[in-house]
Amino acid sequence: MPSRAKHGPIPRRDAFFGMHFDLHPSAGDTVLGADTTEANVAELLDRVKPDYVQYDCKGHAGYAGYPTKIGSPSPGIVQDALAIWRKVTADRGIGLYVHYSGVWDNRAIELHPEWARVLPDGSPDPQHTSVFGDYAETLMIPQLVEVLKDYRLDGAWVDGECWAAQLDWSPRALAEWKQRTGLDEAPRDRQHPRWLEWKQFHRDAFERYLNRWVDAVHAACPGAQLTSNWMYTTFAPKPVAAKLDYLSGDYAPTVSVDRARTEARYLASTGMPWDLMAWGFNAGHQLGHSLKPATQLQQEAAVVLMQGGGFQVYYQPTRAGFVVPDIVNTMSEVAVFVRARQAFSHKSASVPQVALLLSYASQADRSDAVFTPYGCQDELEGALHALLGCHYSVDILAEHQLSPRLSEFPMVVIPDNHRLEPSFRDRLVQYVRQGGSLLLLGQHCARLFAEYLGVRFLGDPAPVVAELETPIGVVNHNGLWQAIEPKDARVLAYRYPTRDTRRDGQPAATVASLGRGTIAAVYGPVALNHFRTHAQGTERLIKAIAERLFKDPAFTLDAPSLVDAALRRTADGRLSLHLLNRANMQVADRYLMTDEVPPVGPITARIRCETKPKRVRWLPGSGRVRWSWTDGTVTAKIPSLHIHGALVIE
Repeated sequence: MPSRAKHGPIPRRDAFFGMHFDLHPSAGDTVLGADTTEANVAELLDRVKPDYVQYDCKGHAGYAGYPTKIGSPSPGIVQDALAIWRKVTADRGIGLYVHYSGVWDNRAIELHPEWARVLPDGSPDPQHTSVFGDYAETLMIPQLVEVLKDYRLDGAWVDGECWAAQLDWSPRALAEWKQRTGLDEAPRDRQHPRWLEWKQFHRDAFERYLNRWVDAVHAACPGAQLTSNWMYTTFAPKPVAAKLDYLSGDYAPTVSVDRARTEARYLASTGMPWDLMAWGFNAGHQLGHSLKPATQLQQEAAVVLMQGGGFQVYYQPTRAGFVVPDIVNTMSEVAVFVRARQAFSHKSASVPQVALLLSYASQADRSDAVFTPYGCQDELEGALHALLGCHYSVDILAEHQLSPRLSEFPMVVIPDNHRLEPSFRDRLVQYVRQGGSLLLLGQHCARLFAEYLGVRFLGDPAPVVAELETPIGVVNHNGLWQAIEPKDARVLAYRYPTRDTRRDGQPAATVASLGRGTIAAVYGPVALNHFRTHAQGTERLIKAIAERLFKDPAFTLDAPSLVDAALRRTADGRLSLHLLNRANMQVADRYLMTDEVPPVGPITARIRCETKPKRVRWLPGSGRVRWSWTDGTVTAKIPSLHIHGALVIE
C-alpha cells in the first residue's frame, strides 16, 4: 500500500495522472455493480497507481448508478460499486471523484417537463435542462451534496455542462429576457439584429447557473474539488469567473493528437490547475468500441505533458462493473511513460515565443451555441499546425490573456478572425508600433488592419481560383481573396488563376513596417485551407513570412516537420525544450489504432543560453546527449526521438 494513504489523497491542483470510468446508467440496466470486486479494483490501482479516479455517478440518461434517495436510481443496481471504489481508493490514499451529468439529464425532464429548455418552435428539449429553471436547486445540488457526503468523496467532475447548454425559449427565459431588454419577443435566428445579444444573454445565464451550483456545493461540502467539463477552455475562452478548483476536458477520441495540441496550449495559458482526458477506446463506422494500444495513448499523453498539464484516461468497465485485464495492462504501460516525465513536465511554464490568438469576440459571434467551438476553430487549428510544423513554440491565448502580455511575445499570429473589439485591435497596433511583429492569416483579419498594411484594398473579397506560389511550388488555395495594390508594402507571394505562374499574378501576401515593428498579411484562406489539406508548400510559405517577422527565435531545430517543439521552464526554473514525434498519429476513422510510432532522428537543436550550462540532459532515460556551448548558444544532437523527450538545461 502506498505510503501516501497515511496523508490522504493528493489535492487536485497538484494531481498529475488519473483514470476516469463512467457508465451513464439507464433504465435498461440490469447488472450494475454485479462484478465489481475489491480485488479487481485493487489490482488496477496497485499496478497503475493513479493520483485519483473518477467513477460513475449519474450520466446523461439521468439515472444514478448508486442508491440515491434524492434522484432516480437505475433499477439495474445489483451492488453499490461506488462504495467499493471508495473503500479501495481510501485504503490507498487515492482521490475519488464522481462523474455527474449536469445540464444534460433526460430523466429529470421526463419527471419534470417544466425543467426542459424549449426550442424556437415551442417544443421541449427531451435532453437538456433550462438553466433558468429549478433543476439545479431541486435536484442537482442536493444530489451532488448527497453523494459527496455519503461516500466521503474528494470532488466531482461535472459533465454535460457548457457544451450541452442550449439557447432557450422557455417561459422563464423569455420573461428574464423581457426584464433585461424590455422586448416582448426574443430573436429566433441569426437574421435578427439582436442575435449576438440573445446568445450573450444565455452565456451570462449559464455562468450564473454555474456559480449557483458550485458555490452551493462548496458551502455544503467545503473540501469538495469541483469542475465543469470544458468550461473556461477553448469552448468558453473567457476569464474564469466561477470558483472551480481545476479545469478539465475530454478531447475527441478520433484525431486526438490534433485536438490535444490545441486544447493543451490554451489551458496552459489560463493560470488554473488543469488536465485533459484521453479516451482509451474508439469506434469505427457502425462498430462498437475497441481499446487503444498503449503507444497511441502515450503519444496523446505527450501532447498534454509538454504543455505542463495533468493527464487522465477514460474507460468504461463492463455494465456489471468489471475492469478487464486489457485495461489494466495498457494503463500500466501508460503509467510508466507519464511518471517518467512528471518531474520535468508537470506545471512547467512557457517561454513566450509565438502567440496565436483565439478570439473570443469572433467565436462568440460565429458560434450559434452557448459555449461550443464547433465549426469556429478550423482556421485556428490550421494556423497552429503550420506554425508547429515550422518548429515554433506556440501559445494559444484569448484576448483577455494576451492583452496584458503582448510585450512578452516576439510574434503574434491572428488566424483570420473576422471580429475584434476595437480596444483590443488598438492594443495590437500599439504592440507593433513599439517593435512587435504581427502576422495576419486571411482576408477577414487583414481588413481589420487595412489602414496599417501599406496597401490599397480593391473592392470586396471575392471567390477565386487561386494557385498560391510557395517556396516549393504552387498550392491550390481557392476561396475568398481580397485583391490589393501595394503602396508602402513589399509583396512576399503571388497567386495565379492557373498553375502557369508566367502571367496574371496578383499580390497574395505583403509585409510592411509600422513604427518600430512589422506587420504582414496573407489576403486569402491559407489557415483554413491548411487545416483541410496540410500541404507542405503552405507551411513553407508561412515559415518564409514568419522568418521575416521573427528573426531571432530562442531556438531552432533541424528535424522533420512532424516534430512539435515547446520551449518551457520546469517547475523549478530549468530551461527545457520538449519534442514530440507525431509520426503515425491517428487522423482518420479508417485507421483507428496506432500501435507503433517510428522514431525520427538525428535531430539538432540550437538554444540561446547566455551562460555556459553546467550540464544538458535528454530526459527521460540516462540523460546523456552530445552538446556544446558557443557564443551564447547550446547545440545539442539527439540521436533519436521515439515519442517524447526534453532537453533540460541546467
